[in-house]
Amino acid sequence: MDPSTSTEKKKAIAIITIGMAGAGKSTFVQRINSYLHSQDPPSPPYILNLDPAVTHVPFEANIDIRDTVNYAEVMKQYNLGPNGGILTALNLFTTKFDQVLGLVEKRAETVDYVILDTPGQIEIFTWSASGAIITDAVASSIPTVVAYIIDTPRTTAPATFMSNMLYACSILYKTKLPFILVFNKTDVQPHDFALEWMQDFEQFQAALASHNGSTDSEGEPTYMNSLMNSMSLVLDEFYTNIKAVGVSSMTGDGIKEFFDAVEGEYLPDLERARALRAKTLQDAKADSMDRLMKDLDIDRAKNPQGALADRWDPNEDRDGDDDGDDGDINIVDQNEDRWPSQYIDVTRARRHEDEEINWPRPG
Repeated sequence: MDPSTSTEKKKAIAIITIGMAGAGKSTFVQRINSYLHSQDPPSPPYILNLDPAVTHVPFEANIDIRDTVNYAEVMKQYNLGPNGGILTALNLFTTKFDQVLGLVEKRAETVDYVILDTPGQIEIFTWSASGAIITDAVASSIPTVVAYIIDTPRTTAPATFMSNMLYACSILYKTKLPFILVFNKTDVQPHDFALEWMQDFEQFQAALASHNGSTDSEGEPTYMNSLMNSMSLVLDEFYTNIKAVGVSSMTGDGIKEFFDAVEGEYLPDLERARALRAKTLQDAKADSMDRLMKDLDIDRAKNPQGALADRWDPNEDRDGDDDGDDGDINIVDQNEDRWPSQYIDVTRARRHEDEEINWPRPG
C-alpha cells in the first residue's frame, strides 16, 4: 500500500439540499439519513438543520439553528413577518458560523457525509448574503454538492417544469458547485416524462403543443408557448451536463442511485472544484500580502522615524489573550451536549462583560 494514501485523511462530502417549499427537502434528508444508518457497517451522517421556523424535523440534527436563535422572539423583537424572521434568524446564525464550521471540520474526518437542510423558502437561502456565506464556507472547507429537490407531481405541466429548470440553472451558475436534480415523490408521479423532456426537445415541444392554452383564438402559438420553446433550446446544454435522478422519500426508491451519482460521477468534480477554490484563496492571500508589503515599504521610505517606532514587546501581556472566549456563546453540537428546547439569543451575546456592543432593537 502506498504510504501517502494510507496516511491521507478522509474527507466527508457535504450535501446541501435546496428546493421549493413543499418539495420534500426535510423528508428527503430523513430518508438519506435512514439509508446511511442502514448500511453495513452503519455510516451516520452529520446533519445541520438551517430552518429556524420548522416546528418538527423527522431526523436528529447534530447542529440545529433553533438551539441558537429563537425564531418567534426574533419576529417579535424586530417586528418582522414570517419570511423576514427566517432571514434575520439565518443572518444572526451566520455570525456564529465560524463555530459551526469548526465542528463540521472536526467531524468531517469521522463521517462520510455532512447534510444541510435549508429553509423551505428557497429564495431566503439561495439569494441572501447569509446563504451565500454558508455555502461558500462549507464548499471551501470540504467537497460540496448541491441537491436540488423537485416536486415531481407539480412539474407535469410544461410551464411549471420550465420554471423549475430555470431556477435550477440559476442556482447552478450562482453556486458553481456540482449539481444534481432530484425528482422527488416518484411514488406519486414517475419522473420518466421529465427525463424525456430533458433529453428530447421534440418531446417537450409536443407536450407544450398539446397543453391547454398553447394557442390563441386564431390558432397561433401564444407568447408563453413561444418563450418556453426558446428557453428549452437555451437549456439544452444545461440538460446535457447535469445529472438527474428520481427518488421517493416515502418508500426509499432511488436513494442508492442518488449516492451513486454523488460518489461515482461527481466525486472527481468535487475534488477538482475544492482544489480550484483552495488555489484561488491562496492566490488571493498571496496578492494581499504582496500589496501589504509594498505599502509598508513605501510608508517606511517616507517616514523612517515612524518605522523605527513601529515595534512591540512580544513578552508584553495582552488583555484577553488567555480568556477571551470564556464568555462567548457556543453553537450546540447535539452529539456532545443536548438541552431540549434550548436556544441562545445571539442578539444578547457578549464576548466580555464590559463589551459595549448593542444590537439594533425596535422601539
